[in-house]
Amino acid sequence: MASHGQRRESFLYRSDSDYELSPKSLSRNSSIVGELHGEDLIVTPFAQVLASLRTVRNNFTTLTNLRPPCMVSGDSAMDMDPLGPDYVSMCLLADESYQKLAMETMEELDWCLDQLETIQTYRSVSDMASNKFKRMLNRELSHLSEMSRSGNQVSEYISNTFLGEERKRSGVRKVSHTPSITGSTSNRFGVKTDQEELLSKDLEDINKWGLNIFGVAEHSHNRPLTCVMYTIFQERDLMRTFKIPTDTFVTFMLTLESHYHSDVAYHNSLHAADVAQSTHILLSTPALDAVFTDLEILAAIFAAAIHDVDHPGVSNQFLINTNSELALMYNDESVLENHHLAVGFKLLQEDNCDIFQNLTKKQKQTLRRMVIDMVLATDMSKHMSLLADLKTMVETKKVTSSGVLLLDNYTDRMQVLRNMVHCADLSNPTKPLDLYRQWTDRIMDEFFHQGDRERERGMEISPMCDKHTASVERTQVSFIDYIVHPLWETWADLVHPDAQDILDTLEDNRNWYQSMIPQSPSPPFYASDGEGGPHGEVEGGPVASKFQFELTLDDQGGDRESRMMDTTEACEGVTLSEQLSHQDGVEMTACDVSPAET
Repeated sequence: MASHGQRRESFLYRSDSDYELSPKSLSRNSSIVGELHGEDLIVTPFAQVLASLRTVRNNFTTLTNLRPPCMVSGDSAMDMDPLGPDYVSMCLLADESYQKLAMETMEELDWCLDQLETIQTYRSVSDMASNKFKRMLNRELSHLSEMSRSGNQVSEYISNTFLGEERKRSGVRKVSHTPSITGSTSNRFGVKTDQEELLSKDLEDINKWGLNIFGVAEHSHNRPLTCVMYTIFQERDLMRTFKIPTDTFVTFMLTLESHYHSDVAYHNSLHAADVAQSTHILLSTPALDAVFTDLEILAAIFAAAIHDVDHPGVSNQFLINTNSELALMYNDESVLENHHLAVGFKLLQEDNCDIFQNLTKKQKQTLRRMVIDMVLATDMSKHMSLLADLKTMVETKKVTSSGVLLLDNYTDRMQVLRNMVHCADLSNPTKPLDLYRQWTDRIMDEFFHQGDRERERGMEISPMCDKHTASVERTQVSFIDYIVHPLWETWADLVHPDAQDILDTLEDNRNWYQSMIPQSPSPPFYASDGEGGPHGEVEGGPVASKFQFELTLDDQGGDRESRMMDTTEACEGVTLSEQLSHQDGVEMTACDVSPAET
C-alpha cells in the first residue's frame, strides 16, 4: 500500500487549554520517530518538562558561550554534546538577540518550575498523562454529543467503556468437564479436518497481518484457536524450547477452545485465535527484534489465547448490575478478566493439560505473574492508563540524549507487552476491510443480544446495545478517532517505521465507515416509553431536554474534580451510568462492553 503522506494525527495533539504547552516543547533533536512527524510535538506532561529543561540547557550554553564537553573516540576527538550539534552556537549574540534569548530562557525555566510545583509526589508521571488525556477526551466527547442523538449515544458508550470511572452497585466457577478430549500428534495442525489442504493454504499467512481467521475456522471444523496456536508454537519452536509434549499441548488447546462459548457472537475462540495471531506478529516487529526472552514470548502468546475464555457474551457492567456471582467474587473489579485468568490456569490442571510441566518453579512463577498482568490489561476501562504509560515512555525517550528506546529491564518490557496484547485486542479496525466488517457484524450481534436481555429484565439498555437506535457506522468512526487511532499511533511511534501500513489501513477503514454514515438528519427524540410525541426536540427546533454525565478524575493537583458534560438526552434506556467496560478490541461498535471484556 502506498504511503498516505500527511496522515491525520489523533486528538492527543490538539491544544489542551487546561495544560498549556511550553512554547518550546518540541523535540528538535534526534527522535525515534523524527522521520514520521518531523518536528514532533511532545504531549505528555513529564516529557514536556524534560524537553523544556533541555531547551534551557541549550540556551544557557549559547548565552554563556560555553564549549560543549569533548570525548575521544578512537583516534579523533569529537564533540559529544548530548543535545546535538543544532543546539550549540559558538558565536556571540548581538545585545538585542542576547536579551531576547535570555528572556525566553527565563520564561521556559519558570514554566518548568510551575509544572514541577503542581506535581503531587505520590502520583506517577503516567497518571499526569492519563488524567490529561481523559480531560481532552472528555472535551471531544462533549462536542460529539452535541451533534446528534447518535453522537450522544456514541460518546456515552466510549466514555463508559474506556474511561472506567463508575461502578454500580463465587470462587472460580467450576470448570465444566468436557468428555475426555485427547490430543493427537498425527494431525498436521493439531486438529482433525477433511480440508487440510485448504487449511494449509490459509495458514501460509500465519506470519502476516490480516490472516483470514474466518477461513481458518471454516477449514478446521471451528477449531481456529487450536490450529493457530499449534502453528505459532511450531513456527517459534516453543514446544522444543520448553519441552512441551505435543499431545499435551493439543489436549490443552482443545480443552481451552471448548471452554470458549460457540454461541457467543464475538468473544469466542475465533476472537482468541485472532488476538493470539496478532500478538505473534507484533512480537516479530523488527524494532523489537531480540528484545523479549523466550519465556516472555511464551507468556504473551498464552495470555492472548486465554484472555477471553468462558466469556458469557455480556459486559462487566451487566454482571455488576445483575449482582452475578462473578461480580460478587471479584468485587466488581475487572470481573471477566479475573475469571478468564482463573479458568485459563485451572484448565492446566485437567488430565494431560499441563503444558508448563517442564518449566522450573521460578519460570512458572514468572510466567504466571506476566500472564496475569497482560490479561488484566485487556480490561478496557484501563485503556487510558495503558495509553498514557506507553506515550510517556515513547516521548521521554524522544527527549533523552540517545533518542533510542532501550527495553533493558523487566518493568519496561512488561509495559510494552501489556500494550502489545491490548493493541492486538483492539486490532480489528486495522485489518483488511472485509475482515473488519465481519468483526463489526459479530460484535453488534453480541451487543444487541445483551440489549435484548436488558430489555427483558426491565433494565436500562446499555449504550450502543439497543438494536433500534444504535448507529454502527458513526460508532466505528468515533471508536477509531478516540480510541484505536491514538493507541496505534503511539505504538507506531514506538516501533517506527514498522507499523506504517497498519496506520494506512486504519485510516482507509475509518474513511470507508465515514462514507457510510447516513446523511439524513437524526429522528427526533421520543419519550422514554417510546410512545407519544417528540420529547425535548422538535423538528427545526433546539433540544429542550438534556442530561449531564459526569467524569470524575484526579486533577493536576491530585484533588478529585468533576467534569460535567451536557449531552442531548438519548433514547430509552441509554444511560451514562451503565459502565461499559470492555469491549473487545474491535468494534466498539455496538454495545456496552465491560472493562473486562476483552
